[in-house]
Amino acid sequence: MAKIRLTKRFTFEAAHALEGYDGKCREIHGHSYKLFVTVAGEPCSDGNDPKYGMVIDFGVLKKIVGEEIVDRLDHAFVLRGTADGEAIKDALAARFGNIVTVDYQPTCENMLVDFAERLGRRLPEGVKLHSLRMYETESSYAEWFAEDQPFR
Repeated sequence: MAKIRLTKRFTFEAAHALEGYDGKCREIHGHSYKLFVTVAGEPCSDGNDPKYGMVIDFGVLKKIVGEEIVDRLDHAFVLRGTADGEAIKDALAARFGNIVTVDYQPTCENMLVDFAERLGRRLPEGVKLHSLRMYETESSYAEWFAEDQPFR
């Protein structure tokens, strides 16, 4: 059977600050992220299965990406979980509720590595994460490809 790739686009709004950065992105700022998730696999070949001909139901992919990424980060303020980041979180927590700390600098690149790990654990058997592309702005994006990763 043929190997097929499917891509679904997701959007979310989030703010972040890059701790210790020496440019404008050191300040709190936000992005309208556009995330493209591409998975690969063989379509179901069981003619009696309602998923016959599908690699993955787009609704299943939407649920996984929603739970792991979009629901968690949409309208969140993302901070690195250092002492400085925790101090900022504590100062803002009395007024704002959706503050997410991560164990990395919340750059587009690092977020993609995190997303790839989260999604890779959740995809059904026979479906592999092929690539991620995330736009921070209309003209700037980062990409992650499974083929570029070291064997684990």
